[in-house]
Amino acid sequence: MQLRIPGPTPLPEEVLQAMARQMVNHRGPEFAEMIRESTAILKEMFQTKGDVLILTGSGTGGMEAAVVNSLSPGDKVLSVANGVFGERFADIAETFGAEVSRLGFEWGQAVDPDAVRAALSQDTTIKAVLVTHNETSTGVTNDMASIGATIREFDKLLVVDAISGLGAIDLPIDAWGCDIVVTGSQKGWMAPPGLAMVSVGERGWEAHAQAKMPRFYWDLARAKKYLDDRGQTPWTPGLTTIYGLHAGLKLLQQEGFGNIIARHARVGAKAREGVKSLGLSLFADEKHASNTVTAVKVPDGVDVKKLRGVLRDEFDTVLAGGQQSLEGKIFRIGHLGFVTEADMDAVIGALKAALPKAGFKG
Repeated sequence: MQLRIPGPTPLPEEVLQAMARQMVNHRGPEFAEMIRESTAILKEMFQTKGDVLILTGSGTGGMEAAVVNSLSPGDKVLSVANGVFGERFADIAETFGAEVSRLGFEWGQAVDPDAVRAALSQDTTIKAVLVTHNETSTGVTNDMASIGATIREFDKLLVVDAISGLGAIDLPIDAWGCDIVVTGSQKGWMAPPGLAMVSVGERGWEAHAQAKMPRFYWDLARAKKYLDDRGQTPWTPGLTTIYGLHAGLKLLQQEGFGNIIARHARVGAKAREGVKSLGLSLFADEKHASNTVTAVKVPDGVDVKKLRGVLRDEFDTVLAGGQQSLEGKIFRIGHLGFVTEADMDAVIGALKAALPKAGFKG
């Protein structure tokens, strides 16, 4: 099957085999060796000298951890959003009592750093900025280098949802001034769902020391202490998923980080060019189009539910639909993690055959 949604992503055979292992003691030496090695590889790929912590939970759980470990109720937060997941970040902060100012951009367009600068200039009491690196819902990658530089002008905390970008799209988090960054195992990491990986830099820990939002399971200081002192997690981890992550990280390390980024760039370009060759239109501004997910406008006369059904039932190809206000208006092709250019050729071939069956007259 061509599972081409933005996550969960297909798994290499080595990862599947690793997950079939018998359980080990998560308070024993085998687990300590595995989590320490996994963490070391993650730090290389995060491009950070700070801490990286592996949490059992979804990416959204990691987003909540980032919020509650860095903020207090009543803190002013600027939430920069250009899609579903940017809005989710703001919702989480509001749920825990932050005073959130929402800076929204048209879905399909990238965040404008000048607009971020203007918003921060107008309210000097803002403590932190929440930004989505790669907006899965629209297929847009935001310019985190420029956004990070802008936020540094005002000395604000930068908290980043990099769930569908990190590990596949270059994001040197130390160099670009990202203080707390979240990603998820089921995206670019060639691992199953169930783990959130969170990096915390020096400024992130300074914010943590002052933060008063409630946290227990998501307490990053406790996670750091258990990792540093014992090679453990404070709570029972998703052990099978950690087996898979460890195996996926070893494969990524063998490929080399630069090669991984270049591969995703090639595959992303292949997806976009293939879509356009069929007479379809991209939803995202192509200058900021993602190399991990491509959003495609549904042409007039095409029943997108039927299209996805035909692809699934007749061509063994699974694509994602649109979310919220984009439901029925776009479909999305995921191309991250365990993916090659040949996979995109297969997807485009299936689309070419399926489109006329769903009403496409192009």
